[in-house]
Amino acid sequence: MDQWKTWVASKAVWGGVVAVAGGALGLGRYTLTPADAAHAVDLISGIVSAVGGLVAIYGRVVASKKIGGAS
Repeated sequence: MDQWKTWVASKAVWGGVVAVAGGALGLGRYTLTPADAAHAVDLISGIVSAVGGLVAIYGRVVASKKIGGAS
């Protein structure tokens, strides 16, 4: 594994968050089915990707230097 990604881009991390949240919901007598948990992980992953894309676009718009060219 030579490539890295941030923890917010990891489906495993978000799966863990959803699992913990599902356990917490269980204490309040709510249930979270495995299908609901999988859907929540996919939804969170999509939201994080969209926010990342928006931040990248914003960064390019407010950047003060051009892209490319020889230095």
